[in-house]
Amino acid sequence: MMLYETVNTGVINDEDIPWIPFTPYSPEVLIKYIKCDAIRGEVITLLKAPATMQMPRHHHTGTVIVYTIKGSWKYIEHDWVAREGSVVYETASTRHTPISVPSDSDEIITFNIVQGELLYLDESDNIIAVENWKTALDRYLAHCKEHGLTPKDITSFSE
Repeated sequence: MMLYETVNTGVINDEDIPWIPFTPYSPEVLIKYIKCDAIRGEVITLLKAPATMQMPRHHHTGTVIVYTIKGSWKYIEHDWVAREGSVVYETASTRHTPISVPSDSDEIITFNIVQGELLYLDESDNIIAVENWKTALDRYLAHCKEHGLTPKDITSFSE
């Protein structure tokens, strides 16, 4: 029998995980995959983008929490602006288009907890790409292989 007391508490250090280009969507947007959880369908990342970015419109099948570490950004579809220290909570089934907002920073860095799938949409709301924990893990492992890096097990939360 496994009790919660036997579950090991782990740590992942930022410097142990590489920044990976978020291709094919944008080679300028970089992702650090901290955790890809197959059980919960969750991806935890850091995202770094130039202060001039606009990402494609997308739809979330689950909830999303975004904490802004650096820079300013918003969704075209909303009036608010997320600045350093802001927390954005997105309910499931939201659709939006992220863009940068001019600030003193030359980049945007966010900490993201994404549950479910991220569906990229074209102008007619057709799904043109799907991102989830598995595509994130595949991108991370391919990057490590291509660059001769030993991958961390980002499906668990331990060193």
